[in-house]
Amino acid sequence: MASPTSGPRDRSDPDAVSASNGVNDPSDVSAPNGVNDPSGVSAPASDRLRGVDPVSAVDPLREAAETMRAVRERCVWSQQITHDDLVPYLVEESAELIDAVEVGTRADLREELGDLLWQVLFHSAIAAQDPDDPFDIDDVAAGLVEKMVRRHPHVFADAVATTPEEVLVHWNAAKAAEKHARRSVLDGVSPHMPSLALAQKLLGKASAVGVTRAAEPASAGATHPGSEAELGETLLVLVEAARLRGWDAERALRGAIRHLEDDVRGAESL
Repeated sequence: MASPTSGPRDRSDPDAVSASNGVNDPSDVSAPNGVNDPSGVSAPASDRLRGVDPVSAVDPLREAAETMRAVRERCVWSQQITHDDLVPYLVEESAELIDAVEVGTRADLREELGDLLWQVLFHSAIAAQDPDDPFDIDDVAAGLVEKMVRRHPHVFADAVATTPEEVLVHWNAAKAAEKHARRSVLDGVSPHMPSLALAQKLLGKASAVGVTRAAEPASAGATHPGSEAELGETLLVLVEAARLRGWDAERALRGAIRHLEDDVRGAESL
């Protein structure tokens, strides 16, 4: 599926996804070949990476990073973008990747993974220009490798894990050692997660310290809440029931919403 968030939007209008003059976004790597693209990213690799070490173009990941660097340096829109400016795009691209995973094709999945990778490359390119604490995509990748090796001692060291549960023990122990400054199991949980997903995450954290919510309504009235506060408690009960059954409450609601959308479109087609 085409990704509207790979092009620039009017920075004063979060819903605008194309340049105000209607011209294709020069930073849009999905623009079709032949389009007048000042950044050159839609041209063949040999053309769009002018001035780049040709050896680096052999590696598609390195080529992607170099393409982003060229866009950041030569695209007047991309030059102005900050980490904060990119957040709406990151949210949208993540949502589109979820759609591709749940209802898309293999081609959709590949494209949306690429669009999300572009966001990582973009943030890294911005970070590389920070005057006080610069880092680039290589630093990001190196930190990731170090962390993943550390959290998989049963793969890269002498630890043993023969079940998924034992893998989680190693993972959690390594993570606890890394985050030793944290004082609460809630530290590090982002409040910006979707509410159902956040509720499920927090319920799992709460259970680790003995704070639980009943997975069934405490009273008959709980199934018919009389206020928003009671509705919130009822939702927590439902999310806890989902967590205990290994279900994803957020995904379940997305599926129900898709069924609703199908019903609406079906009614409109009559």
